[in-house]
Amino acid sequence: MKSRSQDQSLSDSRELDRSYDPLTGNPPSKPNKKTIKQRFLKLLPCYRSSSSSSINQGSIADDGESSAVCYRPEGLDRLMQQTSFSKKELQVLYRGFKNECPSGVVNEETFKSIYSQFFPQGDSSMYAHFLFDTFDLHSNGSVNFEDFVINLSIILRGSITDKLNWAFNLYDLNKDGCITREEMTDIMNSIYDMMGKYTHPSMKDNAPKEHVDSFFQKMDKNNDGVVTIEEFLETCQKDENIMQSMHLFDNVI
Repeated sequence: MKSRSQDQSLSDSRELDRSYDPLTGNPPSKPNKKTIKQRFLKLLPCYRSSSSSSINQGSIADDGESSAVCYRPEGLDRLMQQTSFSKKELQVLYRGFKNECPSGVVNEETFKSIYSQFFPQGDSSMYAHFLFDTFDLHSNGSVNFEDFVINLSIILRGSITDKLNWAFNLYDLNKDGCITREEMTDIMNSIYDMMGKYTHPSMKDNAPKEHVDSFFQKMDKNNDGVVTIEEFLETCQKDENIMQSMHLFDNVI
């Protein structure tokens, strides 16, 4: 029997993932802001290694009196320019990140392991792989604090276009500028493996294929078998449900 905490984890994770999926046809419900913030931080626990993040110990010091994180100006200024977070918000996020990630970086296997805890009754490994690739901005097999907050800034504070570009990048698995039917099939199969069998009502076995067909029917305007960023943006911006979902995490923190 599932525990109440498992049910809650599954429910919260569904809200987090489905809210940015243009394949969903229902407007999202409003999540608990504290829970969303905690889950973003807890998605990125770290492995201890000799690697270091771009913001190293020389850039940050802990204040024993106030437990606040102090940045050297150059690191903090750069991140304030790259994100939509204030100085105070970045300090709070960094303190939380370092508590979860003492080494400053997380690798894919650890990311998968922790992500699987939010979907205990499904297989989230493939979806977590796709998500990790999107967060790994330098394609070096690890996510550091800069990668984390830049992605987080887009998801929480980005413009509609920024958020849609982020979603497109997630679906464009080989990063060649277009989404193929094969790529969308892989994405939908990963979502189905992760939680499709445990949705209410349950998804049918052919649900992933139906979603892919629906996606291309909506998005592939010239019927050439691929969806470009232009087609993706145009279709999403005309869909009321997708536009509502783009505002879901506004000002979560």
